Amino acid sequence: MTFKKFFALVAFLTVGMGAWAQNFTQYVDPYIGTGGHGHVFLGANVPYGLVQVGPTQYKRGWDWCSGYHYSDSVIIGFGQMHLSGTGIGDLGDIALLPLTDASQRDVMFSHKGEHARPGYYSVMLKSGVKVDLTATARVAFHRYSYPADAQTAFVALDLSQGIGWDKMTKSAFKQNSPTEVSGYRYSTGWAKDQRVYFVAQFSRPVNVAKAQGDSLAVFSTPNNDEPLLVKVGISPVSEDNARANIAAELPSWDFRGTVAKANEAWNNELGKIVITTDDDAARRTFYTAMYHSMFAPSVFSDVNGDYRGADGKVYHGDFKNYTTFSLWDTYRAAHPLMTIIHPEKQRDIAQTMLHIYEQQGKLPVWHLVGNETDCMVGNPGIPVLIDLALKGFDVDKNKVLEAAKASAMRDERGMGLLKKYGYLPCDLDPEYETVAKGLEYALADAGIAKLAKQLGRTDDYNYFYKRSQSYKDHYFDKNTGFMRGKTSEGKFREPFDPFNSVHRQDDYTEGNAWQYAWLVPHDVHGLVKCFGGEKPFVAKLDSLFILEGKMGADASPDISGLIGQYAHGNEPSHHIIYMYNYVGMPWKAAPKLRQVMNTLYNDGIDGLSGNEDVGQMSAWYILSSMGLYQVEPAGGKYIFGSPLFNKTVVNVGGGKTFTIEAKNNSAKNIYIQSAKLNGKRYTRSYIDYKDIMKGGTLEFVMGDQPSSFGTKVSDRP
Repeated sequence: MTFKKFFALVAFLTVGMGAWAQNFTQYVDPYIGTGGHGHVFLGANVPYGLVQVGPTQYKRGWDWCSGYHYSDSVIIGFGQMHLSGTGIGDLGDIALLPLTDASQRDVMFSHKGEHARPGYYSVMLKSGVKVDLTATARVAFHRYSYPADAQTAFVALDLSQGIGWDKMTKSAFKQNSPTEVSGYRYSTGWAKDQRVYFVAQFSRPVNVAKAQGDSLAVFSTPNNDEPLLVKVGISPVSEDNARANIAAELPSWDFRGTVAKANEAWNNELGKIVITTDDDAARRTFYTAMYHSMFAPSVFSDVNGDYRGADGKVYHGDFKNYTTFSLWDTYRAAHPLMTIIHPEKQRDIAQTMLHIYEQQGKLPVWHLVGNETDCMVGNPGIPVLIDLALKGFDVDKNKVLEAAKASAMRDERGMGLLKKYGYLPCDLDPEYETVAKGLEYALADAGIAKLAKQLGRTDDYNYFYKRSQSYKDHYFDKNTGFMRGKTSEGKFREPFDPFNSVHRQDDYTEGNAWQYAWLVPHDVHGLVKCFGGEKPFVAKLDSLFILEGKMGADASPDISGLIGQYAHGNEPSHHIIYMYNYVGMPWKAAPKLRQVMNTLYNDGIDGLSGNEDVGQMSAWYILSSMGLYQVEPAGGKYIFGSPLFNKTVVNVGGGKTFTIEAKNNSAKNIYIQSAKLNGKRYTRSYIDYKDIMKGGTLEFVMGDQPSSFGTKVSDRP
């Protein structure tokens, strides 16, 4: 071993041991985002686990998409699967509820008797039963402590229960032995064909006290001084696999040990980024964001490698199959963050996406429990997969190009019109949202063109590059400076109000013309030219954060977290502030980034300005607080912002760390004055992915006044 390698190893071990010694889970507050419109899951899980076991409340509306909202006080069951941060609800499958009366169907609780931390949830029910929950990736572990005066302990199993749109279509259960019950639940909803198989194992014998058809049973056992424990293994394939999942992941009845292992799993993942800050609230916000960013994609294969494919068939893979791909949200920041801190997972994610393509004929759009929901617009799976290919992950680039092309050349979801007209005529698409669709298709097409060029596929490059330019060829209106709906006759839709928004019935998706004027992350310099140059572009961009206007009574509730017309509570706005770097004005971005981080994120119950959206909202904060953000959806160029913390050490894998130091950093010193990379002067206002993953140190000197850093044309992205 050379001296250089020796000292590198010592440095890594020192950092690693320091991170290992810290208890990062103490900084996580799972209640952040359970109020307001955060829609986050509250319960017990491990990073990227299929099981997310926690309380499910009555269906009360949009804010209960995860099954839980802090304002509520009634629990109808503890489901084994939930979603986090979505705008639509499914799951809540295989609900258990401990009771002291066999006729009960719900229970009250108070937050005073409730506690949550990563991998563990507990609540004291008004019935006197204390519920403790923990989990492995595929097994939920319940512990029920009944009051001393209860002669009988009851547990209800309700297979009819679901969240939001989820409706049971078929179910069955059977008692295999005094201590084991198994069955399945099929349902339809947002995901049309959901299938979950389960095995529930009890720590002591139970009997059926009452039953109702094939979906509801109440089991009973004499109460004693010992808590009743229940292990619930789930599988997308079979009851036998659910049982095998229990045997592999949870062979003992050691509840405390399982809690400790779940905590350890979270601690290891949270410790991949170590921050140095004097702001305790910001530390809680950061590590809770890290926690929320690792709920999905969730594993969707059993311990033996079996999984249920997108075509409903059972497959056996040599990779870990995933589901819960909220790609319209997560291609923007959550996946670019994963490529930095979870490089070891990217091969499995790429294989999952390619197998989904083989099974359903296209890459995933919004995949849930093996189902394509086709939710949201565009082809968001394309930039995610191509980003992995361009960043050099272990993936067949020719196969990626094949899958991307096939996905982009279908006739569904407006693409037939795109192929015919070069854009989506607003008078011919009955599903509206043609501007949003067109811009999302364009940025995906840009990724295809990049990969085609790298592979020497000239015809593919020319075709998809031209389609990627449709934003300026068809949608951009030079007279108004907005992206507008265009008819099949080539005329812009009238009347036009850039402020007004009609949810799912206008030319945009959860936004208005002000927010969609900037959805060209793949070609910012081309967009600048559309406005007539940098000066008018910056003037328009400045006005975005100032102008007020009425969006109308029918505007989407997702348009939230407003600063002027900038809507941080919804994803189409997330890259916009970083566009200042492309015109040599990173100093204009700095105060706006700090404003968003300091005012639209906090450590309270209502700590998010919009839906968590399966990790995207949190991923934006994580990257931005580090001082980085990937604007271009595919390729790996991370734009500098305004680092929030004095020091950030990132474990990038392979025994390497990447350190970001912000010297003289403070609430006033928000502007980058100068930078060094590994001790050498660094003038660019961005850094490439490959340079991050090499490890090393990026040092910023911060100040309280704008500087010339990043202003030269040669230093811009």
